[in-house]
Amino acid sequence: MDALFDLLLDISRKTMAQQVLFIVSVVSVCSVLGQISFTIPEEMAKGSLVGNIARDLGLDVKRLASGKARVYSGDSTVYIELNKERGVLLIKDRIDREALCEQTMPCSLHFQIILEDPMEFYSVSIEITDINDNAPTFEKAEMKFKISESAGVGSKFVLERAMDLDVGNNDLENYVLKPSENFALKIHNQADGSKNVEMVLQKALDRETHEHMSLILTAVDGGQPQMSGTMQILITVLDANDNAPVFTQSIYKATVMENSPKGTMVTTVSASDADQGLNGKVIYSITNTMDDVRRVFEVNEESGVVRLVGNIDYERAHTFQINVRASDEGGLTDSSKVIVDIVDMNDNMPVINIMSKSNVISENAKSNTVVTMINIQDQDSGDNGKVNCAINENMPFILMATSNNFFSLVTDNDLDRERESAYNISVTCSDQGEPSLTSSVTLNLQISDVNDNVPSFEKPSYEAYLIENNTPGISIFTVKARDTDWNQNAHVSYILEDSSLNGVPVSSYVSVSADSGVIHAVRSFDYEQIKDFQFRVKAQDGGSPPLSSNVSVKILIQDQNDNAPQVLYPVQTGGSLVAEMVPRSADVGYLVTKVVAVDVDSGQNAWLSYKLQKATDRALFEVGLQNGEIRTIRQVTDKDAVKQRLTVIVEDNGQPSRSATVIVNVAVADSFPEVLSEFTDFTHDKEYNDNLTFYLVLALAVVSFLFITCLVVIISVKIYRWRQSRIQYHSSLPVIPYYPPRYSDTLGTGTLQHVYNYEVCRTTDSRKSDCKFGNAGSQNVLIMDPSSTGTMQRIQNSYINVFGKNHVLIYNMIHLACNLRHSTFCLI
Repeated sequence: MDALFDLLLDISRKTMAQQVLFIVSVVSVCSVLGQISFTIPEEMAKGSLVGNIARDLGLDVKRLASGKARVYSGDSTVYIELNKERGVLLIKDRIDREALCEQTMPCSLHFQIILEDPMEFYSVSIEITDINDNAPTFEKAEMKFKISESAGVGSKFVLERAMDLDVGNNDLENYVLKPSENFALKIHNQADGSKNVEMVLQKALDRETHEHMSLILTAVDGGQPQMSGTMQILITVLDANDNAPVFTQSIYKATVMENSPKGTMVTTVSASDADQGLNGKVIYSITNTMDDVRRVFEVNEESGVVRLVGNIDYERAHTFQINVRASDEGGLTDSSKVIVDIVDMNDNMPVINIMSKSNVISENAKSNTVVTMINIQDQDSGDNGKVNCAINENMPFILMATSNNFFSLVTDNDLDRERESAYNISVTCSDQGEPSLTSSVTLNLQISDVNDNVPSFEKPSYEAYLIENNTPGISIFTVKARDTDWNQNAHVSYILEDSSLNGVPVSSYVSVSADSGVIHAVRSFDYEQIKDFQFRVKAQDGGSPPLSSNVSVKILIQDQNDNAPQVLYPVQTGGSLVAEMVPRSADVGYLVTKVVAVDVDSGQNAWLSYKLQKATDRALFEVGLQNGEIRTIRQVTDKDAVKQRLTVIVEDNGQPSRSATVIVNVAVADSFPEVLSEFTDFTHDKEYNDNLTFYLVLALAVVSFLFITCLVVIISVKIYRWRQSRIQYHSSLPVIPYYPPRYSDTLGTGTLQHVYNYEVCRTTDSRKSDCKFGNAGSQNVLIMDPSSTGTMQRIQNSYINVFGKNHVLIYNMIHLACNLRHSTFCLI
């Protein structure tokens, strides 16, 4: 016993004295199809170098920084980090191969290096090699056997196996049993690489010599330095038990669906013992030690039924090996194996991992621009693990498979932010299992704006109305343009285009607000001067370069009733009296005269109406409401006064209405002598009463002077007509017709249709001169102007030019009518 403990102590000391050296060996570096592989040992210190990824991939180190290179490992723990400045891979966290892969070989880490602008990824595989950092261990510190002394040489006793978490050369290599006087070890190599250990009796036992025996079983691995573990075997020697149990099969096979409920029967093992009684009673047990078998399966000690007591997951373990032992009361045993294959069920949905994505993409992005890179993982196997992915329809994107379980979402058609500013792209992945399992993820992608739309006015052209006499600076109306772009590209500014109106810049008429498009009047407008004008407004967005459009704007000036009617006829002067002649024989409806007025306004503001405001005899005359004609409404009688005074008011139709007043004097008489007999009274209105005598005397003097002057001029200049002048002096003057100009009614209410003809009869004796009126339908007007002297010479010269100097006398007789240019007169 002391020698055994010394051996164990020596092995322990050697183990602690030796050091483990780690050499990083790059087994293979390949960049075929964007893949690269490294090999490193486990348990490397943090920050240790794995490999120069930039050099092996042929990338510039600057590309790693500009492309925002990063390590993507899906849902796995990140053990490796990327140093972008140096372009190397470093150990980020301690890697324990046993915790990472257990007994799986080879053990590898798989991840991707992701770069952006443009998007790229490279697959990296790092194989983790094992180091001898785990000693073989037994689950139990000791095993007890009861062996009959009658056990024959060659009897076998199955021992519990040791477990070494290391793999390969570092795994369990051999067992040593000491002392070895009665028993020898027999090791059976299994197909899966494990070793079954049996203790074989090679020398008969003698209970009387050694009733109790203690053996040490040592498990040794093949690592450098070598590590070991021990277990004590306690043997009690019993009386004879001649037959050991024997299994009916050395290997049992069973199949179980994963996710089967607890209690599911897997199989039944059976062993027989030829002994009788207690020595023939077989007890079944599971001898698996450090694996998960006894947490998942159990065997009934008496019946040998193997049942499920835990959860089984195909993705964690595809198969289980259950080591079953049959023992009798005499301590004789036999062993068998139960191989349980797990049948995969489609119980894992595809897992969608977003490796890299863009949240915003420009609307002018080219086709096949990578938007998102996706990795799909399904832990199921076979068809249950085959995944197909698709996106929702009517999208300008397609999902392309780049490699196994890797997809890229790329643009397929042109994008237009104005048509669609954002997309919710649903990626749906389904496996091929029965029933199929599906998972989906929604990608939110914003479309950034490009200045590709010009501002558009709401109307192809604009018309606005402005009432004249406006206040400068008043808002006329607003032009509005819309730009379907976004943000600054949609900010519209309004500019008044340079142009001129009658040689004047249009900017002196109107202005436009750059931000709001409100058009203001710069000046006050007069409808009578300008009725409308046009200009153009440009709408320009804030893009770079800016886009613009323009529109034509027409401003129509609306008339305002700012002008009162103007009376053209009869002419009103402060120093003359105008009298219209009405014979006493005039019938009902006789046209006395017509008041002619105009209004420079337009529309209803220029619609004129005539009303008789006051009259000496309102029962004798009336005024046409629309045409201004003054007519008799009854037969003129001898009782009617000779002098009649009418006040006519002319009103327009504006709001408020404006008006003008005209006074019409009417003389009711058949001859001028009759009128002259009433002249004194007729002209003695209050307005002229004080100055009338003075005006008459002055007028007579002027007439006499002009008459003598004209006579001298005629005699001296026209000698060859002197005889004719003498004849005219001694006889009656010829009849001279005179036709006044006609007046047009500018308002469309009619014209003055009558031609007023007057025949002036002159004799050698002026006191016998008389006036002959025209035919029916003519109008006679008597003008009495006792104060007109200033314009006599000018009017006389004009008349001489027209009629000749022989008729100066006639002109002098009618000069009092100079202030009424559109009437004919007869003076005595």
